[in-house]
Amino acid sequence: MKASLLDLRRRPGRILEAVENRETVTLSRRGKPVARITPLADKDTGNIQSHETFGMWKDRDEPNVHDQVRGMRKGRFHDL
Repeated sequence: MKASLLDLRRRPGRILEAVENRETVTLSRRGKPVARITPLADKDTGNIQSHETFGMWKDRDEPNVHDQVRGMRKGRFHDL
């Protein structure tokens, strides 16, 4: 679907409806394409624990993420 920026302002529901129907929308300004709205690859509503990066630190012997970040930030303030 092609739409202008004016269409985006006046009829956003129509553009969102096209995206929900798995259609890519090309936005143009003065006849020249400036942006593209594409639907998300998939609507995965699964839980976070099914993501491949969940729990990636559980087997490490290092401190937890919070302590690790706090240790990295500590050096900034000692130099003042």
